[in-house]
Amino acid sequence: MTDDTAADRHSASPNPTSPGTAAAGTAGLLDRLERYYDAVPRSAARAEDFGPLSLFLRNGPGFPYYARPTLGWTGPGATAEDVERVRARQREEGVAEAFEWVAETTPGLRAAVEATGLAVHGHPLMVLSDSADAPAPAPPAEVTVRLVGADDPSLAEAIAVAYLSFGEPGTAIGTAGSDELAAFTARLAEDGTAERIARRIRDGLTVVAAAFGPDGTALCGGQHQPVGEVTELVGIGTLPSARRQGLGHAVTAALVTDARARGVRTVFLSAGDDDVARIYGRVGFRTVGTALIA
Repeated sequence: MTDDTAADRHSASPNPTSPGTAAAGTAGLLDRLERYYDAVPRSAARAEDFGPLSLFLRNGPGFPYYARPTLGWTGPGATAEDVERVRARQREEGVAEAFEWVAETTPGLRAAVEATGLAVHGHPLMVLSDSADAPAPAPPAEVTVRLVGADDPSLAEAIAVAYLSFGEPGTAIGTAGSDELAAFTARLAEDGTAERIARRIRDGLTVVAAAFGPDGTALCGGQHQPVGEVTELVGIGTLPSARRQGLGHAVTAALVTDARARGVRTVFLSAGDDDVARIYGRVGFRTVGTALIA
């Protein structure tokens, strides 16, 4: 685990651990993440301009996108009226009335969104120190962790396992197992989700990794989505009945290793809650802000 504070103490810069230096570093990091958040939907969506807000609408079928603060906007902050205009357009398109942003970057947006009646949920925004790996204890000997390619017959299952995990949130051992996994895998194959992700893998937009049991069943899966020198870890989840084996750590480490090999400097994620954030903290991630979702 990399200790940023210890590293800074050995820096040649004068007073490197001063609050001003730390604040400037965090501000630069959050700006980098803002540019990533604006770039990543554009591979599969178009952006509509609503002044201080941009609405991303997916081109074709697939998981719907969201509205978020307009990159580089220097005018007045978004009002409840701006939010209502975006929500009306989302209803017109038949997509979820969803907004995503970083609290520290756009602090005034929460009040505007809540004024329209939407509930806002916060998630720890965590970053792995530049160039650091994500060390993880070795998974059980009978478990194999590997990347999953676009033509891998296990791709749909590697994606499905995360959906089942989020259906039973938390870190405790749950009930969903191989039967539920088989059913959900068939669903993702039928509705085109697996093929859409396969195309993203071929285009270099998504990387999938998974942990497989001795019978070849996916027990944990996750993805990262690189854009230049930044990537976000997303959809990391363990089959509820297979939790508490370090599989999430192992898949995270595989994704980070791949990201570093691609030249990625900044690896980040949004943790589901504080308990999950503590788990990621053990492998080198640190909280730098709060990701807000309405």
